[in-house]
Amino acid sequence: MTQFAFVFPGQGSQSRGMMDGYTEFAAVRDTFNEASAVLGQDLWQLANAGTEADLNSTVNTQPLMLTAGVAVYRAWLGQNGPKPAMMAGHSLGEYTALVAAGALDFADALPLVRYRARCMQEAVPEGKGGIAAILGLDDEVVREVCGEGAQDEVLEAVNYNSPGQVVIAGDRTAVERGMAIAKARGAKRALMLPMSVPSHCSLLRGAAEKLRAYLENVTVQDAAIPVVHNADVQAYQNADAIKDALVRQLFSPVRWVETIRFFGSAGMTHNVECAPGKVLAGLNKRIDTNQQALALNDAAALKAALATLAQGEEQA
Repeated sequence: MTQFAFVFPGQGSQSRGMMDGYTEFAAVRDTFNEASAVLGQDLWQLANAGTEADLNSTVNTQPLMLTAGVAVYRAWLGQNGPKPAMMAGHSLGEYTALVAAGALDFADALPLVRYRARCMQEAVPEGKGGIAAILGLDDEVVREVCGEGAQDEVLEAVNYNSPGQVVIAGDRTAVERGMAIAKARGAKRALMLPMSVPSHCSLLRGAAEKLRAYLENVTVQDAAIPVVHNADVQAYQNADAIKDALVRQLFSPVRWVETIRFFGSAGMTHNVECAPGKVLAGLNKRIDTNQQALALNDAAALKAALATLAQGEEQA
Protein backbone atom coordinates (compact mmCIF):
# COMPACT_ATOMS: atom_id res chain seq x y z
CA MET A 1 0.00 0.00 0.00
CA THR A 2 1.20 3.51 -0.84
CA GLN A 3 2.04 5.46 2.32
CA PHE A 4 3.64 8.85 1.90
CA ALA A 5 5.00 11.74 3.92
CA PHE A 6 5.21 15.42 3.01
CA VAL A 7 8.36 17.42 3.76
CA PHE A 8 8.76 21.19 3.68
CA PRO A 9 12.06 23.02 3.02
CA GLY A 10 13.46 25.95 4.95
CA GLN A 11 15.86 28.74 4.10
CA GLY A 12 17.97 28.11 1.02
CA SER A 13 15.16 27.12 -1.36
CA GLN A 14 14.11 30.71 -2.10
CA SER A 15 14.88 32.27 -5.48
CA ARG A 16 13.57 35.02 -7.70
CA GLY A 17 10.66 33.70 -9.75
CA MET A 18 10.23 30.75 -7.38
CA MET A 19 6.44 30.68 -7.85
CA ASP A 20 6.45 30.96 -11.67
CA GLY A 21 5.63 27.28 -12.11
CA TYR A 22 2.41 27.45 -10.09
CA THR A 23 0.49 30.34 -11.64
CA GLU A 24 -2.35 28.08 -12.88
CA PHE A 25 -3.38 27.33 -9.28
CA ALA A 26 -5.67 30.02 -7.84
CA ALA A 27 -4.93 28.76 -4.33
CA VAL A 28 -1.30 29.84 -4.68
CA ARG A 29 -2.00 33.50 -5.41
CA ASP A 30 -4.81 33.50 -2.82
CA THR A 31 -2.41 32.23 -0.17
CA PHE A 32 0.14 34.92 -1.02
CA ASN A 33 -2.57 37.59 -0.87
CA GLU A 34 -3.61 36.32 2.56
CA ALA A 35 -0.03 36.37 3.84
CA SER A 36 0.67 39.81 2.40
CA ALA A 37 -2.39 41.21 4.18
CA VAL A 38 -1.31 39.70 7.50
CA LEU A 39 2.25 41.02 7.30
CA GLY A 40 1.62 44.28 5.44
CA GLN A 41 4.22 43.30 2.84
CA ASP A 42 3.77 42.24 -0.80
CA LEU A 43 5.23 38.74 -0.69
CA TRP A 44 4.17 37.99 -4.28
CA GLN A 45 6.25 40.93 -5.48
CA LEU A 46 9.15 39.72 -3.30
CA ALA A 47 8.95 36.20 -4.75
CA ASN A 48 8.75 37.41 -8.34
CA ALA A 49 10.96 40.49 -8.41
CA GLY A 50 12.86 40.64 -5.11
CA THR A 51 16.58 41.30 -5.17
CA GLU A 52 18.93 38.57 -3.99
CA ALA A 53 19.63 40.60 -0.85
CA ASP A 54 15.91 40.96 -0.11
CA LEU A 55 15.19 37.28 -0.75
CA ASN A 56 18.09 36.17 1.46
CA SER A 57 17.30 38.52 4.35
CA THR A 58 16.23 36.17 7.16
CA VAL A 59 13.22 38.29 8.17
CA ASN A 60 11.94 38.02 4.58
CA THR A 61 12.99 34.47 3.80
CA GLN A 62 11.20 32.79 6.69
CA PRO A 63 7.67 34.15 6.05
CA LEU A 64 8.23 33.81 2.30
CA MET A 65 9.15 30.11 2.47
CA LEU A 66 6.32 29.45 4.94
CA THR A 67 3.87 31.04 2.50
CA ALA A 68 5.29 29.19 -0.49
CA GLY A 69 4.99 25.82 1.24
CA VAL A 70 1.44 26.45 2.46
CA ALA A 71 0.46 27.71 -1.00
CA VAL A 72 1.74 24.57 -2.75
CA TYR A 73 0.08 22.34 -0.13
CA ARG A 74 -3.23 24.11 -0.74
CA ALA A 75 -2.74 23.69 -4.49
CA TRP A 76 -2.17 19.96 -3.89
CA LEU A 77 -5.40 19.66 -1.89
CA GLY A 78 -7.19 21.72 -4.56
CA GLN A 79 -6.22 19.08 -7.13
CA ASN A 80 -7.81 16.42 -4.91
CA GLY A 81 -4.42 15.34 -3.68
CA PRO A 82 -4.63 12.91 -0.74
CA LYS A 83 -3.39 14.00 2.67
CA PRO A 84 -0.05 12.51 3.73
CA ALA A 85 0.27 10.06 6.62
CA MET A 86 3.11 12.04 8.20
CA MET A 87 4.96 15.35 7.80
CA ALA A 88 8.24 17.03 8.66
CA GLY A 89 9.99 20.24 7.76
CA HIS A 90 13.66 21.16 7.60
CA SER A 91 14.31 23.93 10.15
CA LEU A 92 11.86 26.74 9.21
CA GLY A 93 9.93 24.12 7.22
CA GLU A 94 8.78 22.56 10.49
CA TYR A 95 6.47 25.56 10.95
CA THR A 96 5.04 25.01 7.46
CA ALA A 97 4.40 21.38 8.34
CA LEU A 98 2.58 22.41 11.53
CA VAL A 99 0.34 24.78 9.54
CA ALA A 100 -0.42 22.06 6.98
CA ALA A 101 -1.13 19.61 9.81
CA GLY A 102 -3.63 22.01 11.40
CA ALA A 103 -1.58 22.60 14.56
CA LEU A 104 -0.78 26.25 13.77
CA ASP A 105 -3.08 28.80 12.18
CA PHE A 106 -1.47 30.33 9.09
CA ALA A 107 -2.29 33.87 10.26
CA ASP A 108 -0.52 33.15 13.57
CA ALA A 109 2.45 31.39 11.99
CA LEU A 110 3.39 34.32 9.73
CA PRO A 111 4.23 36.86 12.48
CA LEU A 112 5.65 34.00 14.55
CA VAL A 113 8.28 33.07 11.98
CA ARG A 114 9.09 36.74 11.36
CA TYR A 115 9.66 37.16 15.09
CA ARG A 116 11.77 33.97 15.09
CA ALA A 117 13.87 35.41 12.27
CA ARG A 118 14.43 38.69 14.14
CA CYS A 119 15.45 36.86 17.31
CA MET A 120 17.91 34.75 15.33
CA GLN A 121 19.39 37.78 13.56
CA GLU A 122 19.75 39.73 16.81
CA ALA A 123 21.26 36.82 18.75
CA VAL A 124 24.58 36.93 16.93
CA PRO A 125 26.09 40.23 15.69
CA GLU A 126 26.65 40.51 11.95
CA GLY A 127 29.97 38.91 11.03
CA LYS A 128 30.43 37.05 14.34
CA GLY A 129 28.70 33.83 13.37
CA GLY A 130 29.43 31.41 10.56
CA ILE A 131 27.92 28.30 9.02
CA ALA A 132 29.58 25.86 6.63
CA ALA A 133 28.84 22.61 4.81
CA ILE A 134 31.25 19.72 5.22
CA LEU A 135 31.07 17.08 2.50
CA GLY A 136 32.56 13.61 2.52
CA LEU A 137 33.17 12.94 6.21
CA ASP A 138 31.35 10.61 8.59
CA ASP A 139 29.18 12.27 11.24
CA GLU A 140 31.48 11.20 14.07
CA VAL A 141 34.52 12.67 12.33
CA VAL A 142 32.68 15.98 11.87
CA ARG A 143 31.88 16.03 15.58
CA GLU A 144 35.58 15.41 16.32
CA VAL A 145 36.46 18.28 13.97
CA CYS A 146 34.11 20.55 15.91
CA GLY A 147 35.66 19.52 19.21
CA GLU A 148 39.14 20.22 17.91
CA GLY A 149 38.27 23.48 16.16
CA ALA A 150 36.19 25.10 18.90
CA GLN A 151 39.11 26.30 21.08
CA ASP A 152 36.90 27.92 23.73
CA GLU A 153 34.47 29.20 21.09
CA VAL A 154 31.27 27.59 19.80
CA LEU A 155 31.56 25.09 16.96
CA GLU A 156 28.90 22.42 16.55
CA ALA A 157 27.42 20.04 13.98
CA VAL A 158 23.98 21.53 13.31
CA ASN A 159 22.42 19.87 10.25
CA TYR A 160 22.73 16.16 9.53
CA ASN A 161 21.40 16.56 6.00
CA SER A 162 22.42 13.29 4.35
CA PRO A 163 25.18 10.71 4.73
CA GLY A 164 28.40 12.60 4.08
CA GLN A 165 26.80 16.05 4.25
CA VAL A 166 26.88 17.77 7.63
CA VAL A 167 26.61 21.50 8.33
CA ILE A 168 28.65 23.07 11.14
CA ALA A 169 28.00 26.43 12.79
CA GLY A 170 29.18 28.70 15.58
CA ASP A 171 31.63 31.57 15.99
CA ARG A 172 32.96 32.48 12.57
CA THR A 173 36.62 32.06 13.49
CA ALA A 174 35.87 28.62 14.93
CA VAL A 175 33.98 27.66 11.75
CA GLU A 176 36.99 28.72 9.66
CA ARG A 177 39.27 26.57 11.82
CA GLY A 178 36.82 23.70 11.52
CA MET A 179 36.79 23.96 7.73
CA ALA A 180 40.59 23.76 7.62
CA ILE A 181 40.66 20.77 10.00
CA ALA A 182 37.92 19.03 7.99
CA LYS A 183 39.92 19.39 4.79
CA ALA A 184 42.98 18.01 6.56
CA ARG A 185 40.87 15.05 7.74
CA GLY A 186 39.88 14.26 4.13
CA ALA A 187 36.67 16.21 3.51
CA LYS A 188 35.83 16.49 -0.18
CA ARG A 189 34.63 20.05 0.34
CA ALA A 190 34.27 22.56 3.15
CA LEU A 191 32.12 25.44 2.00
CA MET A 192 31.12 28.56 3.94
CA LEU A 193 27.41 29.18 3.38
CA PRO A 194 25.96 32.64 2.60
CA MET A 195 23.95 32.87 5.83
CA SER A 196 24.70 35.37 8.56
CA VAL A 197 22.96 33.42 11.33
CA PRO A 198 24.67 30.29 12.77
CA SER A 199 21.38 28.41 13.06
CA HIS A 200 20.79 25.44 15.39
CA CYS A 201 23.86 25.96 17.59
CA SER A 202 24.12 27.02 21.22
CA LEU A 203 24.70 30.68 20.24
CA LEU A 204 20.93 30.74 19.62
CA ARG A 205 19.91 29.85 23.19
CA GLY A 206 19.06 33.48 23.98
CA ALA A 207 16.89 33.68 20.87
CA ALA A 208 15.20 30.45 21.91
CA GLU A 209 14.16 31.92 25.26
CA LYS A 210 12.63 34.94 23.50
CA LEU A 211 10.78 32.54 21.21
CA ARG A 212 9.54 30.56 24.22
CA ALA A 213 8.02 33.73 25.71
CA TYR A 214 6.37 34.64 22.39
CA LEU A 215 4.92 31.14 21.99
CA GLU A 216 3.10 31.44 25.31
CA ASN A 217 0.57 33.67 23.51
CA VAL A 218 0.29 31.53 20.36
CA THR A 219 -2.54 28.99 20.06
CA VAL A 220 -1.38 25.51 19.08
CA GLN A 221 -3.94 22.79 18.33
CA ASP A 222 -3.53 19.04 18.20
CA ALA A 223 -1.92 18.12 14.89
CA ALA A 224 -4.34 16.30 12.58
CA ILE A 225 -1.32 14.69 10.89
CA PRO A 226 1.78 13.68 12.88
CA VAL A 227 4.68 16.13 12.43
CA VAL A 228 8.13 14.69 13.17
CA HIS A 229 10.25 17.36 14.87
CA ASN A 230 13.85 18.21 13.99
CA ALA A 231 15.16 18.29 17.55
CA ASP A 232 14.30 14.76 18.66
CA VAL A 233 12.66 12.90 15.73
CA GLN A 234 9.41 12.65 17.70
CA ALA A 235 5.83 13.63 16.90
CA TYR A 236 3.71 15.31 19.57
CA GLN A 237 -0.02 15.93 20.00
CA ASN A 238 0.22 18.12 23.09
CA ALA A 239 0.46 21.88 22.45
CA ASP A 240 3.06 22.46 25.17
CA ALA A 241 5.24 19.65 23.81
CA ILE A 242 5.02 21.07 20.28
CA LYS A 243 6.02 24.53 21.52
CA ASP A 244 8.92 23.08 23.49
CA ALA A 245 10.13 21.22 20.40
CA LEU A 246 10.09 24.47 18.43
CA VAL A 247 12.11 26.23 21.13
CA ARG A 248 14.69 23.43 21.34
CA GLN A 249 14.94 23.36 17.55
CA LEU A 250 16.65 26.77 17.51
CA PHE A 251 19.74 25.52 19.33
CA SER A 252 19.62 21.80 18.47
CA PRO A 253 20.81 19.98 15.33
CA VAL A 254 18.38 19.26 12.50
CA ARG A 255 18.34 15.46 12.49
CA TRP A 256 17.18 15.08 8.90
CA VAL A 257 18.78 11.73 8.13
CA GLU A 258 17.07 10.18 11.15
CA THR A 259 13.77 11.81 10.17
CA ILE A 260 13.69 10.27 6.69
CA ARG A 261 14.75 6.90 8.08
CA PHE A 262 11.97 7.21 10.67
CA PHE A 263 9.50 7.59 7.79
CA GLY A 264 10.86 4.40 6.27
CA SER A 265 10.54 2.49 9.54
CA ALA A 266 6.94 3.76 9.79
CA GLY A 267 6.11 2.26 6.40
CA MET A 268 6.35 5.30 4.15
CA THR A 269 6.90 4.30 0.51
CA HIS A 270 7.25 7.89 -0.77
CA ASN A 271 8.28 11.29 0.55
CA VAL A 272 7.11 14.42 -1.24
CA GLU A 273 8.80 17.84 -1.06
CA CYS A 274 6.07 20.47 -0.98
CA ALA A 275 7.41 23.89 -2.09
CA PRO A 276 9.50 25.39 -4.88
CA GLY A 277 12.78 23.61 -5.51
CA LYS A 278 13.92 20.06 -4.83
CA VAL A 279 16.72 20.40 -2.29
CA LEU A 280 15.14 17.96 0.16
CA ALA A 281 14.20 15.46 -2.52
CA GLY A 282 17.88 15.30 -3.50
CA LEU A 283 18.92 14.66 0.10
CA ASN A 284 16.14 12.16 0.69
CA LYS A 285 17.18 10.01 -2.28
CA ARG A 286 20.61 9.62 -0.71
CA ILE A 287 19.23 8.84 2.75
CA ASP A 288 16.77 6.02 1.96
CA THR A 289 16.64 4.41 -1.46
CA ASN A 290 13.59 2.37 -0.44
CA GLN A 291 11.44 5.50 -0.41
CA GLN A 292 10.69 7.25 -3.68
CA ALA A 293 11.45 10.97 -3.33
CA LEU A 294 9.20 13.35 -5.26
CA ALA A 295 9.21 17.14 -5.50
CA LEU A 296 6.25 19.42 -6.25
CA ASN A 297 8.51 22.09 -7.74
CA ASP A 298 6.01 23.22 -10.42
CA ALA A 299 2.52 22.42 -11.69
CA ALA A 300 3.70 19.61 -13.96
CA ALA A 301 5.64 17.98 -11.11
CA LEU A 302 2.62 18.28 -8.81
CA LYS A 303 0.38 16.53 -11.33
CA ALA A 304 3.01 13.87 -11.97
CA ALA A 305 3.25 13.18 -8.23
CA LEU A 306 -0.52 12.83 -8.05
CA ALA A 307 -0.36 10.26 -10.85
CA THR A 308 2.55 8.38 -9.25
CA LEU A 309 0.76 8.06 -5.91
CA ALA A 310 -2.52 7.10 -7.58
CA GLN A 311 -0.72 4.41 -9.58
CA GLY A 312 0.81 3.09 -6.39
CA GLU A 313 -2.65 2.79 -4.84
CA GLU A 314 -3.92 0.86 -7.86
CA GLN A 315 -1.03 -1.58 -7.68
CA ALA A 316 -1.38 -2.08 -3.91
